[in-house]
Amino acid sequence: MSKVFLKIGLLLIVMVTFKSGYAAEKITYLFPAPATLPAFAPFQLAKYKGYYADEELDVDFLVGKGGADVAKQVAVGNVDLGGGIGDTPIITRANGLKVQGVALLGGQALTQVVVRKDANIASPADLKGRSIGVMSFKDTTFYNLLAVLKSADLSQQDASVQALGPGGLIKLMISGDIQAFSGVPEWTVAVEGAGIDVDVWNINDIYPAMAQAIFASDSTIKDRPEAVRGFVKATLRAVRDIQNNSKQAALDYIDAVPSHKGKESSIEETLNRYATLVYPTNGNLKLGEFDEDQMTMVQTFYVESGIVHKMVPIKNTFTNQFIAN
Repeated sequence: MSKVFLKIGLLLIVMVTFKSGYAAEKITYLFPAPATLPAFAPFQLAKYKGYYADEELDVDFLVGKGGADVAKQVAVGNVDLGGGIGDTPIITRANGLKVQGVALLGGQALTQVVVRKDANIASPADLKGRSIGVMSFKDTTFYNLLAVLKSADLSQQDASVQALGPGGLIKLMISGDIQAFSGVPEWTVAVEGAGIDVDVWNINDIYPAMAQAIFASDSTIKDRPEAVRGFVKATLRAVRDIQNNSKQAALDYIDAVPSHKGKESSIEETLNRYATLVYPTNGNLKLGEFDEDQMTMVQTFYVESGIVHKMVPIKNTFTNQFIAN
């Protein structure tokens, strides 16, 4: 009798192993920048902690050349999913690339405006004549800065706006060669780590800027909805981990990305800022959901500013169908 039970047990193990291997669906996800950046911690955590595997997904990460490039690669089918800022589909669909946002990683802006305390910059109007850093002139850090300047009836020409890349931006902010920048939380933590006192502006008080988003093509949404749903569910699960306990999330993240070993305190501070500055949602929105009114306001600003040349149906730029009730 014991041999019979042993055979049955072995058979079940084989069946479960076969089923698990067979069910795992391959997904390639394209980051817009190096995969080791703390901004991408939810994805690294979801993979490390087995959240993608729980959704029967086998996820591979690749690295692109910015959000616009990611959207293009997603649209033409070179990768399954990708990431960028939530408003990127407004730009890409205007250029004929059929990409939608399928989840938004937070209800606040990914970027903040950061100013040196010793520069005496108290409001957007005080940015006039100042040296301000952005990552590039074809990037959300720049577009969001334009909106902040516009709120004070200023334009790019009213300040010395410099495209510096992350490393140059941090270096010049520390040296005082620039007095402000538009950027992500980890850059702020790096500047403060050098002993520079700064003020951080939540630009959502000024302009409806957006967090990171997960992108999928129209065809992937149609043909592989369960894979998209599983990827979104697993990633948002990791976002909640960071929100609930940024200290533990930092330790798990460093285990997942060992290149950050020795930086525990700065990683914890960075993830805490994502949890408090970027991930919180607005009103009745669930984590992951897009706000149609917000997308409409962003598109209007982009068209008026010449960032995109035409309006597109805003309902085609995102979907909330993959966000759990």
